[in-house]
Amino acid sequence: MLELQENLQAVRQRIRGAEQACGRPEDSVRLVAVSKTQPAAVLRAAYDLGQREFGENYLQEAMEKQDLLADLDIVWHFIGPIQSNKTRLLAERFDWVHSIDRLKIAQRLNDQRPPGRAPLNVCIQVNIGGEPTKSGVTPAAVAELAQAVAALPRLRLRGLMAIPAPTADEREQRAAFSRLRELLEGLGMPGLDTLSMGMSDDLEAAVAEGTTLVRVGTAIFGRRPPAKG
Repeated sequence: MLELQENLQAVRQRIRGAEQACGRPEDSVRLVAVSKTQPAAVLRAAYDLGQREFGENYLQEAMEKQDLLADLDIVWHFIGPIQSNKTRLLAERFDWVHSIDRLKIAQRLNDQRPPGRAPLNVCIQVNIGGEPTKSGVTPAAVAELAQAVAALPRLRLRGLMAIPAPTADEREQRAAFSRLRELLEGLGMPGLDTLSMGMSDDLEAAVAEGTTLVRVGTAIFGRRPPAKG
């Protein structure tokens, strides 16, 4: 618990320091704690330390934690690849989905979002570096997909997400994040207020380039144990 507290505090200080360094208002960047493979008890401990937003990559694991933590007002983000046969559960159980990369998935999420819930917040995942092993639309395809997703009434398109290739070079980090920011600005669509970019090793560069959500796992929870199955 003490280590978790210290880690969370350190990450929050990094975010605040990065905001100050580039003249951004305090709390202009929100922290999503990436909690895949972490047990529900650890998420509860983080919640008790003030963390409210959690990101999950694996649906079955996430649902188990959601059931165990149903008494908490957690904001749940899904940040992993999306399979067509899992969209109903995503639409029913999550507040945000960051990883839309094709219209079929968006349409299914829209159609399966329960009528009693607010529209599902979504981001389009962009393969900003053209990496063959990564999900996401090409930068050239973003505008067409964004227009189509924005027209779906049970979704609320918030912005773009990317996972650039890892590098220790801050100039390269910032260049990738800058490309995503420019894509978002180039869309010129009202209501787009979210850049989901920046993780444990590059969040400062992401903040400098305008991110609004950083997705941090390792720096909060430590190295993850191997996933089961």
